[in-house]
Amino acid sequence: MSETVLIVGVGSGLSASLARLCNSNGMKVVLAARNIKKLISLSEEINAETISCDAGDIKSVNSLFESTDKSIGIPNLVIYNPSARIKGSIVELNAEETRRAINITCFGAFLVAQQAAKRMLSRGSGSIFFTGASAGVKGFANSSVFAMGKFGLRGLAQSLARELHPQNIHIGHFIIDGGIQNKNNQFFEKDNMLNPDSIAKSYLEFHRQDRSAWSWELELRPWVEKF
Repeated sequence: MSETVLIVGVGSGLSASLARLCNSNGMKVVLAARNIKKLISLSEEINAETISCDAGDIKSVNSLFESTDKSIGIPNLVIYNPSARIKGSIVELNAEETRRAINITCFGAFLVAQQAAKRMLSRGSGSIFFTGASAGVKGFANSSVFAMGKFGLRGLAQSLARELHPQNIHIGHFIIDGGIQNKNNQFFEKDNMLNPDSIAKSYLEFHRQDRSAWSWELELRPWVEKF
């Protein structure tokens, strides 16, 4: 029986690369995003189901997993990609916008992980991955909102790894330390940026790690990026 993957927060970059790679490896793919109209071309290309989901909303995430229960059963792999970045000094930031950003970057990850874990524990296996950033290990000036969200995301992943690894649920946190190439802008095929297809390969390799030597975190950066 082929594996299944649920990718939450799908766009045209890394998520699309992940979807294509999983599909090419025989996995049944489900794509979730707030706006699924933008996924029509990708879903037709890889024959993937699309489900509308607001990742930061409890009812919406619950509904997402109820839908996947019916279509693919318990996913073998769940990947959480959404994040929201707001720049500004601490005295200028809008409190409500800050709350919404943290809700997307961090709380939504908790909601998705909770629903995934409940199902995977009942089966006794699965992988839950989170896409992080350098902001999750070092806070930058005028980027406190993104840092809060990504620090929280990393803390969630680290805690879940210690809780769920002994129960055969593989947790992965991926620190993307650098800009990602985008076919829609001038940076495509610049090797001072991360290639999304190459990042995707690292995710799949991580998913396939033997449990005798599991990692919980992987840091990825282009060769010229400073530590």
